[in-house]
Amino acid sequence: MEAGIYKGLSSVNQDASALDRTRLPRHIAIIVDGNGRWAAQRGLPRVVGHREGVNVVRDIVRVAGELGLDVLTLFTFSTENWRRPKTEVSALMRLLIATIRSEIEEINRNNVKIMVIGRWDELPEAARREVAYAIAQTSKNTGLRLILALNYGGRREIVEAAKRLAQDIVDGKQHLAAVDETLFASYLDTAGLPDPDLLIRTSGEMRISNFLLYQLAYTEICVMPVLWPDFRREHFYAAIQDYQTRERRFGRTSAQAQVAVSVR
Repeated sequence: MEAGIYKGLSSVNQDASALDRTRLPRHIAIIVDGNGRWAAQRGLPRVVGHREGVNVVRDIVRVAGELGLDVLTLFTFSTENWRRPKTEVSALMRLLIATIRSEIEEINRNNVKIMVIGRWDELPEAARREVAYAIAQTSKNTGLRLILALNYGGRREIVEAAKRLAQDIVDGKQHLAAVDETLFASYLDTAGLPDPDLLIRTSGEMRISNFLLYQLAYTEICVMPVLWPDFRREHFYAAIQDYQTRERRFGRTSAQAQVAVSVR
């Protein structure tokens, strides 16, 4: 286990008042993990864990808005999740539809803009229709940008971006000599969004699970042992406070990083 990555609550205060509001991460990404295990520990069907997880999502979105964060990205359904039992996948799709219908009014009231990354066009028709509705209904909102990663896989995102860029080069829309990291990033699903400053993973698993592979190059990582249905705003505050203790050097020396911060 790498030192400095795995964090609990014992070393930090769990209160928003302890946060430095001038040093909040602009973009937080969360790997939502542990719903099934939470249910299994209680002898309940896995879908019950997913339902409990939705309640947590609701509260964390509220907290992110209260803090004034710019972007919150939630890894909610991966390309690999199709391998789960069909009954569970069907239940997840129904839950997605029901959640959008029940939450869209509050989301709009709180000025949250819903965006989606991943091949959500491959979702079942009813789910696609509901997702499209949520995107359209919140498109003019100017507050928190809530990014849902649906049917998302980092490797596929990179491959598809490379294909689109290559095709544009073949068609004469781009030139090979102009290709750099910035241009390539404009072909990713996250084009126009800042890279995550902080990645939170629940359930204690020490991996990024094919999530935002290109975008996480310099992201600070906080893995927490709590299962997602037990994740509370106190955990969210703790992760942010831990982030604020980190020195982000981006390849520079500590002295150079401190100068860069003072110049801002």
